[in-house]
Amino acid sequence: MTLNSENGTAVQLEKVSFSYGEAPFFFDVEFAASKITAIMGPSGSGKSTLLNLVAGFETPQSGRVLIGGDVGGKPPSARPVSMVFQENNLFAHLSVERNVGLGRSPSLRLTEADHAAIAAALKRVGLAGKQQRLPRELSGGERQRVALARVLVRDRPVLLLDEPFASLGPALRDDMLDLVADVQAERRMTVLFVTHQPDDADRIGQDMVFLDNGTVAATGTVADFFTKAGPEAFRRYIGAGPFGAGSRDVARKRT
Repeated sequence: MTLNSENGTAVQLEKVSFSYGEAPFFFDVEFAASKITAIMGPSGSGKSTLLNLVAGFETPQSGRVLIGGDVGGKPPSARPVSMVFQENNLFAHLSVERNVGLGRSPSLRLTEADHAAIAAALKRVGLAGKQQRLPRELSGGERQRVALARVLVRDRPVLLLDEPFASLGPALRDDMLDLVADVQAERRMTVLFVTHQPDDADRIGQDMVFLDNGTVAATGTVADFFTKAGPEAFRRYIGAGPFGAGSRDVARKRT
């Protein structure tokens, strides 16, 4: 069974203000449809807050969130968005199949079509044959594959990734990033992913949004960011090293 999806849709935060106590945030930015945009910035700059505003877990004090159209007032469940967190949010007492099935039916009243979609998603993420395992019987990478399979059966045009692979080793993280990039290419989803790793952004990112002090400090293509002429705030943030200020221009892996 082939899992088909509509193309992604543009995401815009239009003069959105929000605050946690005395920590103010202001976002005025648009994310292109059907592209992978990396979101980077220092700790506390607002990366997770931005995703939570898009997902509907936080409500702007002013401004609008648009996902195709205005989604203000809509709860997370009614937004055309799926999200994968650092913690994969699997239920320990449910099998892999039932954890994925929650993406189709929160009550787990699954039809034959639902079961077929779940099997197809698990096969796509490399977990065929592991439907009946419990999360504790899986590796960290496999648990994140389950979370990604749940995204596939939800079949939403926007995918938000809040550092879901940060705890994985470099090789396994690269495998997961490549899987995300392949799925995005197949489904043309709009992907916003938060990362602290420049090499993650360079590996699969197409566009970049850099946050600093609670606001958008720079936007552009990933290729433009990783050059000697890249935004000063970004070069200052990544410092010296293979992606640092004054380093080589980076040859893009993906276009």
